[in-house]
Amino acid sequence: MREEFWDTTPHYGGQKVDFIDTKIWDALRAAAEADLSLAQPIVDSAGIIVSNSDMTLCYDERGAKYELPKYVLSEPTNLIWEE
Repeated sequence: MREEFWDTTPHYGGQKVDFIDTKIWDALRAAAEADLSLAQPIVDSAGIIVSNSDMTLCYDERGAKYELPKYVLSEPTNLIWEE
């Protein structure tokens, strides 16, 4: 589901065809997949305004809205991992 979300991000806010929006989506993905200590510097450097503390709602400097589902922001807790 995560890969599907990132592949279809224009449907969730911004416009992937725009270079700036591509940069924002790339930064949001990097922040979502980074350690917590790196997430804030990533969004700050991209000029992203985080509206919710869990990063589910963000805006860029132009006011375009970016919505992230919780499943791209945290590891699932209801799965059994096999080794």
